[in-house]
Amino acid sequence: MKNIISKIFITFLAVMMLTGCSDEFLEEPQPTDAVSENVVFGTREGVEAFISGIMRRFRGQYTNTDAAGLNSIFFARSVKGNDIIQADNWFGFDYANDNREPTYRRTTFSWNYCFYMINQANVLIKGVEQSTALGQSDKVELAAYGYALRGFFYHQLALEFCPTYSIDANFPAPPIYTETSITGNPMSTVGEVYNFIVEDLKKAVAGLTEDRLGKSYINKNVANAILAQVYQVMGKWQEAEEAAIAAYGGNPTAVLNAAQYSTGFDNIENTEWIWGSAQSVDQSNYYYNAPASMTDHLTTSYSATYVNREFVSLFSTTDVRARFQRKSATITNINDFRYWITTKFKFSFDGDNAIIRTPEMILIEAEAKYMQGETSPAHDLLYILQKNRDVNAVKSTNTGAALLDEILVERRKELYAENGIEWFDAKRLRRGITRTGNHRVGAAANLTVDDKKFFLKIPQAEIDANPFIEPSVNDGR
Repeated sequence: MKNIISKIFITFLAVMMLTGCSDEFLEEPQPTDAVSENVVFGTREGVEAFISGIMRRFRGQYTNTDAAGLNSIFFARSVKGNDIIQADNWFGFDYANDNREPTYRRTTFSWNYCFYMINQANVLIKGVEQSTALGQSDKVELAAYGYALRGFFYHQLALEFCPTYSIDANFPAPPIYTETSITGNPMSTVGEVYNFIVEDLKKAVAGLTEDRLGKSYINKNVANAILAQVYQVMGKWQEAEEAAIAAYGGNPTAVLNAAQYSTGFDNIENTEWIWGSAQSVDQSNYYYNAPASMTDHLTTSYSATYVNREFVSLFSTTDVRARFQRKSATITNINDFRYWITTKFKFSFDGDNAIIRTPEMILIEAEAKYMQGETSPAHDLLYILQKNRDVNAVKSTNTGAALLDEILVERRKELYAENGIEWFDAKRLRRGITRTGNHRVGAAANLTVDDKKFFLKIPQAEIDANPFIEPSVNDGR
């Protein structure tokens, strides 16, 4: 495969900053673009330096503003729905649901970036497991980190390049790689890749502890949170419930903090953040960090994202999440797509990005309860979150499909613009998304049930480079 490489590219500076180099490396320097495996995998500190380098790529400048890091994938999903509106600039083609052809940047970026991260995970797993210097407990924990990374990014690939799990387990899915390679593998299937993801994440949960270097790193809680999302897609509701509880601790009142919702979503130390990407001025990704760089109209940013008037109407005036205001006094027509903006996110060059937060896990648990016929506990969990967000919230009496719809609306209200939750839910539950309200692009961007626009075509560069993938792979996509 063109983008899977056999060399270990680790910056010398990162290792020097955290560990220093081996005497042998210093005494016998050789021209190199990489650091010796013995240096990296000879100590726990060396491996942690390598992991730090991997995690930096979550928020780095991969290619373009709309193809930067994980946040670019999440935000592209966010603008495909009905709740937010994107101006005609970065992410504009994603907003129009017209960005999936084999040569387009969205397609090539999402494929290449995820496989780049999977490659790093494979290097990590192999290096740790074959190390003769690391102790057994360190090997188990550090390899588990690699399994968590690999499982997470294979799930992103499955979401981006396949129809949802319940449609067709035999549908072609991205190739599976368990080690670095300079040759391609054949396509897998949706069923195979999801089995692979689950096994990786189970290993991660078993091997990781709750300790970590910081909240931008993966620990057992994070691995469980990722697993909860995967089980949610697979419709394995008991397993999803158990993983979600393990991720946030099972006591919703202890992990919610309504006051922090209005502080700008730029601080990884927020009580509700299970996992995030930390940013600093000296390593700034400048305007690459969507959603803040796209949604913030009050500071210097792209100011390119608006909010559907119908979505705004879902919030009561006492809901702390109702972070909406008019764009300007000169825009008086509520049907103008620029009418509403959100102040949920505050842009700065050192602003952090959320990846997974506790409310999502609480709502996964609530949905899992509902799906297993436990209506009363589902009501209780939903109300705890609603009451935390709105002092005037009233406990729901909905049952059946109406209760599920209420849970899904709460997910949208809680997580809008963060991770593409509206698109994620519509895809996995096999629902369409119909544009309503004051959208700039309306019916042309609608998504029907099981719409092919819910996933991308296989990149042409991959087809050209991998002899096991036929051009016909995109027939019918």
